[in-house]
Amino acid sequence: MIVREILCGSRRFNDIRRGIPRVSRTVLSERLQALVFVGAIARTDGPHGPEYDLTEAGQELAILVSALGTWGQRWLAREPAKEDLDLEPLLVDMQRRSPLYGPARRSPSWCGSRFAGHRRRFMLLRKTEASLCHQNPGFPEPVCVRGPLAALIAWWRGDMSFLEAQRMGLEIDGPKAFTRAFPKWFDLYPFAHIGPAGRKTG
Repeated sequence: MIVREILCGSRRFNDIRRGIPRVSRTVLSERLQALVFVGAIARTDGPHGPEYDLTEAGQELAILVSALGTWGQRWLAREPAKEDLDLEPLLVDMQRRSPLYGPARRSPSWCGSRFAGHRRRFMLLRKTEASLCHQNPGFPEPVCVRGPLAALIAWWRGDMSFLEAQRMGLEIDGPKAFTRAFPKWFDLYPFAHIGPAGRKTG
């Protein structure tokens, strides 16, 4: 999981931890040290503290990470409604897979989320970046995502279509033009196109 996070662009300790929210700081620190020791990652002093990057040996692990992701997507049964789901890693993944940067590219816009059992989060979408925040300091908030977290996750990882997720209770509130375009604001989970074994895709 650490290698996956670095492959996805995380470089600093806290960024890596955001993508693996259930790992303790102690365990993550130990795993990073172990990966540095075996030569899979390199630790350098960045402008805001230590940063981690994959070495040539670590880059080869990308092949294994991809193979494991493909295998899991194809063969592991998933029932989002019965799983213990985390909102934070999902939003982190959506943030880094948002190439269009939102509905109003000329000015900052905020996409809010409301899911039972989770504190409200905001995603700032503007022309040059997508950022996750705990508060909105006053920018327009044209879109709000709400409903069962299981529905959003099932759509994100390719278990169901966006329409099926809406039938499950996922709601995108806002102007019609934005709500229709919302699924296209993001590139889905990298393995979302891989269907489970025994089911034809296409």
